[in-house]
Amino acid sequence: MGNLVAIVGRPNVGKSTLFNRLTNTRHAIVSDVAGTTRDRQYGKCEWCGHEFSVVDTGGWVVNSDDIFEDAIRRQVIVATEEADLVLFLVDIKNGVTDWDEDVAQILRRIKLPVILVANKADNNEDNYYAADFYALGLGEPHTISAATGSGTGDLLDLVVETLPPYDSKCYFVSQTQLKQGMDEFNQLLKRVAYHEMFGY
Repeated sequence: MGNLVAIVGRPNVGKSTLFNRLTNTRHAIVSDVAGTTRDRQYGKCEWCGHEFSVVDTGGWVVNSDDIFEDAIRRQVIVATEEADLVLFLVDIKNGVTDWDEDVAQILRRIKLPVILVANKADNNEDNYYAADFYALGLGEPHTISAATGSGTGDLLDLVVETLPPYDSKCYFVSQTQLKQGMDEFNQLLKRVAYHEMFGY
């Protein structure tokens, strides 16, 4: 499958819009209603000769009694366990929220590279508010507008630079070994059939 990049964040920060932008699809449902995306969505992204998978998680809501929101949290945890890199999406227009801080606290514990992405920077004035997100303790916030595509090229450059090398030879070796095993198994079946037919 190659490298996997997980997009995580609280509801309604534009995760599905970014997923659609990176994968050049409209597979993820985009809505202003928080929590619309309940299930993980997987897609492929190609950038400058590099290909990797992207997963759009449901909106992450911490400390909620809502059974769906609890399921979303579990999905995010599963996605980060699968992923090689996490894009933590926040909303630059809303500033740092309690939910952002709770999610950041969890992400700081995982042993994965995390890129902090401040979405909805639709004009130059919005970029001034990005510095507020340094408080999350996850390094420099990278401003983008997933809706217009602004900043996503620089983000993808950083993603490709940050992802660990993926050794595709492992895939071909495993396929070769599988083929050899199947050939040996087929030869064994032929010998068994020959033995049953002729008794030796």
